[in-house]
Amino acid sequence: MAKDVEVQVLEDVTVRFAGDSGDGMQLTGSQFSNTTALFGNDLNTLPDYPAEIRAPAGTLYGVSGFQLHFSSLEIQTPGDSPDVLVAMNPAALKVNLKDLKPGATIVVNENAFDSKNLKLAHYESNPLEDDSLAGFNVILVPLSKQTAAALEGLQISMKDIERTKNFFALGLMYWLFDRPLEPTLAWLENKFGKKPVYLEANKKALTAGYYYGENTEIFTTRYHVNPAKLEKGSYRSISGNEAVALGFVAASYKAGIPLFLGSYPITPASEILQELSNFKNFGVKTFQAEDEIAGIASAIGASFAGNLAVTTTSGPGLALKTEAVGLAVMTELPLVIVDVQRGGPSTGLPTKTEQSDLLQAMYGRNGESPVPILAASTPSDCFDMAFEACRIAIKYMTPVFLLSEGYLANGSEPWKIPDVDSLPEIPVNYWKDKETYQPYLRDENLSRPWAIPGTPGLEHRIGGLEKAHTYGTVSYVPENHEFMVRMRDAKVKKIQDDIPDLVVTGDKDADLLVAAWGGTYGSVTEAIANLQKKGFKVAQVHFKYLNPFPKNTKEVLSKYKQILVPERNLGQLSKMLKMEYLLEVIEFNKIQGSPFKSSEIENKIISILGGENVD
Repeated sequence: MAKDVEVQVLEDVTVRFAGDSGDGMQLTGSQFSNTTALFGNDLNTLPDYPAEIRAPAGTLYGVSGFQLHFSSLEIQTPGDSPDVLVAMNPAALKVNLKDLKPGATIVVNENAFDSKNLKLAHYESNPLEDDSLAGFNVILVPLSKQTAAALEGLQISMKDIERTKNFFALGLMYWLFDRPLEPTLAWLENKFGKKPVYLEANKKALTAGYYYGENTEIFTTRYHVNPAKLEKGSYRSISGNEAVALGFVAASYKAGIPLFLGSYPITPASEILQELSNFKNFGVKTFQAEDEIAGIASAIGASFAGNLAVTTTSGPGLALKTEAVGLAVMTELPLVIVDVQRGGPSTGLPTKTEQSDLLQAMYGRNGESPVPILAASTPSDCFDMAFEACRIAIKYMTPVFLLSEGYLANGSEPWKIPDVDSLPEIPVNYWKDKETYQPYLRDENLSRPWAIPGTPGLEHRIGGLEKAHTYGTVSYVPENHEFMVRMRDAKVKKIQDDIPDLVVTGDKDADLLVAAWGGTYGSVTEAIANLQKKGFKVAQVHFKYLNPFPKNTKEVLSKYKQILVPERNLGQLSKMLKMEYLLEVIEFNKIQGSPFKSSEIENKIISILGGENVD
């Protein structure tokens, strides 16, 4: 007979899974997220990977984490501080303890707290036995032993048994938060259907964890978070990288031309290449090049041949692609360059998030070579901005930067699947009339013709040397060069007529405006909502178009006496706003490889306006 437990109904919860990189924490968190999405909660996630491919087990720098914030209300962030930490070993506890809320619940695998692991985590004494965890609700679970007992009799190695303890922990969390087992059981059937012993092992571990929570006396309370009241429609959980890939597929469909991706794998952008490789049935071609330069060069070639061409990378790869980006500017071919930003410089923090490539995208080329720049704001917004980048690239015959970042790329949230018919068409007009053809003739958008190689009578020169206006022959005439430079610049500026105005949300008579871009959107939005409840007058604008800026940018910004610009860099958007509009802004910069917490934004605003800081 099941024990009696109290069920508490909560509005929102933040859970973090943490362990060695080999403990399957990303898989565990992803399965919990998918099940939570199917249950109907709003959610936001933050995976946290170690930079080392396989750091020594039990060490502090080998800790991998996955944080999930889920709610019955609309949420914007993966949560500032966890309510619950699942720690698979001492190192996971030590690394994450500082982030927890006071009184948070800590579920630990007590079997991992032996002398060897304590030493690797630089503990002088066992934190489960001294007073260092006073103030937290510590729940000791013999995870390793319970998993081994559940799998007794199966013909698998002790190493494989140990590897399934993450599913025991997952089952326990499903019980604690009233989540169903069925979605993960179905996933296991699909994943291990051809390996019956592993299928049975993982299913046994999952269900054993669930019923351990049901039957053990150490839990007196479980928690229930009701489904969120989301707008009607079909939803799925989606990561930023998945959304970018789907946005490109949708744009290819709406343009009626094949999609080509030429890329070299690099963290955290590689999943876009992997995801697009699944869409061969939609005419998608993916090419894993031998290096970054070959990746973008192949994409430029595909664009020349009439494809919707894309290349993906992160900051170090973008540095290598620089000259070829200039070639795309010179040849005026449509190309989308995705930069999933990470901590730099050089190799920097390859698995941590940052938004420090804005000026690289804006100015990181020789000569006057302007390129439109778009930036996604949430994981699901990556779909819309990928689609938009393709539209602009084709309409204006130009390369376009799409800036994402590690937090958006790996994080996930519910995404309302759009009706394909609701997506705008992307007109493609290959030039075919040889009688009127000139390679650098301009239309009303200042775009040159898209002439496909092999079309009779449309032969023309292409390459990195300056072209004569209209005729497209190589030209060294000084006046022609200046004319073409100004023409390409005017074409990019003309995009300003084709993008939405900057929209202000919040108080109309605000004392302060927060102007941000990229993945800071969720933290800023949540912070402003909290401050408005406390009586502060604040407003927000969020830039998705960074070159050119929206047409009404100066009008909007000039209305406010104080403008706060939070960025995860040393103030790159701040510099652009100062240069363009000669406005004073207050910089708020963070370069720690992690997103802003909403409380950090709140406290900064309060320090400007006066008031009492939040915890």
